Order: sequence, then structure tokens, then C-alpha cells
Amino acid sequence: MTKVTIVGCGVVGATIAYELSRIPDLQVTVLDRQPPAQAATGAALGVLMGAISQKTKGRAWLMRQASLQRYETLIPELVATTGQAIPWNRQGIVLLCFEPDSRSRWQSLVDLRRSQGWELELWTAEQVRSHCPQLDPPRLALAVYSPHDRQVDPTALTLALVQAAQKNGVVFHFDCEVTGFECAQQDTDAGQTCHHILTTTQSIATDWVVVSAGLGSTPLTETAKHPIPIRPVLGQALEVQLDHPLGHAQFQPVITGEDVHIVPLMGNHSERRYWIGATVEFPATVDTDEIAANSDRLQEIWQAAMAFCPALQHATICKTWSGLRPRPSDRAAPVIERLNRYRNVLVATGHYRNGVLLAPATALAIRETILGGAKEGIEET
Repeated sequence: MTKVTIVGCGVVGATIAYELSRIPDLQVTVLDRQPPAQAATGAALGVLMGAISQKTKGRAWLMRQASLQRYETLIPELVATTGQAIPWNRQGIVLLCFEPDSRSRWQSLVDLRRSQGWELELWTAEQVRSHCPQLDPPRLALAVYSPHDRQVDPTALTLALVQAAQKNGVVFHFDCEVTGFECAQQDTDAGQTCHHILTTTQSIATDWVVVSAGLGSTPLTETAKHPIPIRPVLGQALEVQLDHPLGHAQFQPVITGEDVHIVPLMGNHSERRYWIGATVEFPATVDTDEIAANSDRLQEIWQAAMAFCPALQHATICKTWSGLRPRPSDRAAPVIERLNRYRNVLVATGHYRNGVLLAPATALAIRETILGGAKEGIEET
């Protein structure tokens, strides 16, 4: 059997593991130094802004489209396989736009998406108040409603992916620190071949390696002498509760405006709870990766949300949290490619703010490459 070792078990690594587990004759092992759905995945809001994104062509759009399509089958698959509920909001996304001269730009996107098979609707301020009476945004020019975009609970999703992959034979080792690669002596024009993954406790034979370790990808690729610089970007969010659902109880889409998300929580006993987020906070200098959560930035997000959704003024803040997102420092996100000078080491990391959104497309790209679907499988997806 072909042996595949995945390093990292956030939502991206777990999705790759699950997709590979569906292929006969693959023996898949996942290594992580902590339990699944920690780090960036554990702090994500799970908002899937695909059709409503301004990305219209090339890899950026194709990956979004592939992910949205796969999610429609992936979630039911996981629920059927595991019996676990996955909070999954299929009521779309409402994007509030405050630029007075932006209608023609959005109309162009509406027309393009329709030609691609996706529907978007432009709403006037009156239509916004009709559909979402909890909103009273000042300066609103228009809103864009995307009925095909989604939101999913990232932690529940990742745990279900792990459980489903385990049922398909994937072996997971948590509390496992990967220290490097062991390669064949020869270094051909096509590059080196990694035949063992080294950890603090063992050496694991492998035919393919997939590095999907987020911020941990940089030190691991450094051991391979071809580092991929990934820098942290901190995001803070909060969870609030009200006495009643915002707006119409039967229509609870994600609301987003000026990069602030109001995310209804799905599932039992969560119909009056919402996530609000998230901040975008960078290291103070290029020489450090240290970021201290700034309470003022979180307060700004909270005030902005209340400005266009005044009903939130009556909410109780239940908790706040933060997490670090992995962002490539010298290239576009994400990094999905063969590691330089290695024939069988693939990198799938640095998704920045789109790890949950792009996880299925990333997994499909890795799957095609391992199946021998040629180099184009990674470069064109």
C-alpha cells in the first residue's frame, strides 16, 4: 500500500486525511503535537464567503467554487458516517455595502456569478429592513445576499472529519512532535525523496508527506533546508447571547459589514447565540512573531457590529477568544505546492483567513496529485 503521512490536524489537514481515506490502497497517518481543531481552526468563525467574494477568476475563484460544491456533499457524508451533528448554516450571507457608488461593480459580479451558475441578489435599504429587521445600518448603500454561501462550525467539522477518517482506517497520533525528514542519499534532478518522517519518539516510513501544520510549517520546512515563511496574524472574536433571536427567527443568515461578521450559532439551544468577529492584528515588527491581543481592537469590532445591528446592545457577552492565523509572508495565500527539491513532499498551508473555506478544494488538489493526476492538479485547482 502507498503510505501517506500528513503533518497537522487542523481543518485543512483533517479534510485531506478524510479525502485520502476514501481512496483504496492508501495507508494514511496523521501526526500533530496537539489534539485536533486547535490553533487557527479552534478560533475560526467558519464563514464560507465564496460566491459573494470579489475573486472572479484563476485559482482564487476556482478553489472557492470547488469548496462550495464539495461542502454540499461533504457535510451529509460526515453526518451519515459519524452520526454526529455538524452545525451548518445554509441560509446564506448578507453583505452590507456602504460605498454609494458601488452598485455597478456589484451588478457586474451578480451577472458574472449568474453565468457561472451562482445566484446573488442586490437589496435596497428597504429590502434589508424587510428581510433583516434587526439591522439599521447608517450610510447603507445596498446589500448583497448570497443564498449559496454557507457557515459551518469549524471545531465540530474537524472532529467529524477525524472520526470519519478513523472509520476509514486513518491512524492519528496526537502529542507527536515532528522533527524532520529522512531522505534517500541520491539527489536527482527531480529532487530528493523523503522515505521517513522523524518524530521525537519514532521514525515513520512514508511514500508521500503532506505538510499542513499552519504556523508549524515554517520550522518543519526549515529542517528540509527550503523554508516557507509563514507569519502569524491574530484574530479576536466574542460570543454573545440575547433573550430572543435577532430579526426573523426563521431567517438567520450570516451578516457581514465592513469586515465584521455576525454569525448565528446553529444547533440545539443555540438559537439566541451569536459569534461576533474578528479582528486582524499583525506583529508589531517584521523581526518578531509575537502578538499581544489588543482589547481595544476587540471593542472596535463589537462597537461596529452594534452600529449596524442595534439589537446587539441588549446582548450579554458570554466569552471572548483569540487565535493565530497562518499567513504566507512573501506570496499569496494559501501555499499549495511541492516542497522545493522534494519529489514526494507536498505543502498545503498558509490559508490565512480562508482555511475553513478552502479546505475541501485543498484536499482535492492534494488527492489528485497523490493519485498521479500530474503536477497540474495542484497548480491549476
